[in-house]
Amino acid sequence: MLFRKKIQKDCVYCQHAKASGKKEILCTKRRNRAVTKPCLRFKYDPCKRIPPRPKAPNFAAYKDGDFTL
Repeated sequence: MLFRKKIQKDCVYCQHAKASGKKEILCTKRRNRAVTKPCLRFKYDPCKRIPPRPKAPNFAAYKDGDFTL
């Protein structure tokens, strides 16, 4: 998922951008901007993307006998 071909353009994941707050981005190409839409110089940086946490396993579906040898 991190390295798929078609990534949604977002300034938060751009190589040229740095977050300065929750709603502001410091861009080396276009200076300060609001996080609304990315510019044409968007270049994806996979290291800036934080994947969602995996769901916790549901152990309620198992019985006690499933965990004994």
